[in-house]
Amino acid sequence: MAMVGLFWIAEGDVYVGAKPSGLAAGVRLTPEGVVALGDKQGGLWPWEDVHALVARDVPVKSLKRNVGVLVDLALTVGLGGGDEAPTMTLRVSDAGGDTDLTVYTAAATGYSQAEYELSRELLSRLTQGAGTLLTTLAAMAEWGRRHEGGTPRAAERENLLRTWTES
Repeated sequence: MAMVGLFWIAEGDVYVGAKPSGLAAGVRLTPEGVVALGDKQGGLWPWEDVHALVARDVPVKSLKRNVGVLVDLALTVGLGGGDEAPTMTLRVSDAGGDTDLTVYTAAATGYSQAEYELSRELLSRLTQGAGTLLTTLAAMAEWGRRHEGGTPRAAERENLLRTWTES
């Protein structure tokens, strides 16, 4: 399993945000379409119906954000606060309108600006037609099946995202 940009790739499965566990909300990208997972959301949007995928409310790293996360963590742990994980939204647009799906972020302190921008390009690329979609998802899934170990370093993640946006 590994985080690459806004994506979590576990073996051959590709998720936006963290891979959900149990009844947690999440989104899986399959060759058939966008699949909403979790207790409070569900559904399948076939790729031929999806006009756009847009990640919103994405935590992007900044010095101010990193200090805020550390303060929140200290207060949560120190004061016995809740265990709420940060979330973001994936907006799926089709002929019926927009649907906002909740996904948990995989990056505790946020995503780098470069990974965020490259991930947005990749999400857009997935809606550009069946050939592009299948090639891109297949490349991501194949990398996940071959990859051993944890999340790669930032430079490798950015290179992977660039490769997938150009495939």
